[in-house]
Amino acid sequence: MAADPTFEDVSYDYQGAPLRGLLFKPPGAAGKRPGVVLAPAAFGLTKHARDRAAMIAQLGYVVLVVDHYGNGATYEVQQAMEAMGGLFADIATWRGRLAAGVEALRARAEVDEAKLGAVGYCVGGTAVLELAYSGAPLSAVVSFHGGLTLSDPAAAANLTQSILVCTGADDPLVPPADVQEFERQMRSSKADWQIHVYGNTLHAFTDPDIDALGLPVARYNQDADERSWVAMRQLFGERLGSVSAR
Repeated sequence: MAADPTFEDVSYDYQGAPLRGLLFKPPGAAGKRPGVVLAPAAFGLTKHARDRAAMIAQLGYVVLVVDHYGNGATYEVQQAMEAMGGLFADIATWRGRLAAGVEALRARAEVDEAKLGAVGYCVGGTAVLELAYSGAPLSAVVSFHGGLTLSDPAAAANLTQSILVCTGADDPLVPPADVQEFERQMRSSKADWQIHVYGNTLHAFTDPDIDALGLPVARYNQDADERSWVAMRQLFGERLGSVSAR
């Protein structure tokens, strides 16, 4: 049986405000590895974010789960909706916190700073697209069931990264009009882009525990989860290099 990735708390800050992430390292890792920033869903540094970070680290990448809110906060559903609203109310601060996470990952001795990617879930999926639009030094960006309405659509013209968006065809939080508008932005860019739309699929389709919350907009979908994971692995292999845990 393969060894599990190791993880540790990582403290960093944005404009003096404390942020706390989780760094996952491949088992037996030696030398510099590609790094991946993981932006979690609105609930924060919860089990879903930790599980996904461990899965990506198992592929051979060093993964930093970044902190949207400060002090590593996690929230239940109602609190999470309110906290998420705060992110969109102050995009500049949100982007600043995300960028600070990228820099914290780049600074790690284990990380090859020339090979950086980002992956995000739900609001984290929006977060990594905001990072790409802001010009963050990322080679590959993957958004899982993230919102596609971004703060500066015109910045798409400057994109050069590889971008993969995985979304549910029936996600009421990401309607077809938003997907079409995002595609229009991609067509205006120099990005290498893909949009995967999964049929019969609602929001949060990668989270096996989401059904227990009883949210009408969200449901786990194993097929969409597995297919989107394969797409992410392929893109990271192409842009960050094929690595495996040693």
